[in-house]
Amino acid sequence: MARHKSAIRQHRSSLRRKSVNAQNKSALRTQMRKLREAIEEKDREAAAKMLPSVTKVIDMSVKKGSIKKNTGSRYKSRLSRQVAQLSPAPAK
Repeated sequence: MARHKSAIRQHRSSLRRKSVNAQNKSALRTQMRKLREAIEEKDREAAAKMLPSVTKVIDMSVKKGSIKKNTGSRYKSRLSRQVAQLSPAPAK
């Protein structure tokens, strides 16, 4: 365990950051799981309705530093592609 005052303060700070990051990641995973369940059930309307809110949660997690920028972009890309595959092809 740390002995210096500054190291003790830094340890407390890191525990707080860890807790906040865990909460953000948990909320993110929950939203992504709900969207994936809708995709697996082939529920177009629910998946299309949930996609913007999931994208928002991903962006907030990136902004807060819980996940990296490229990871967030990868999540958004994969989920939006899966939702687009559910949607019927546009008539030409």
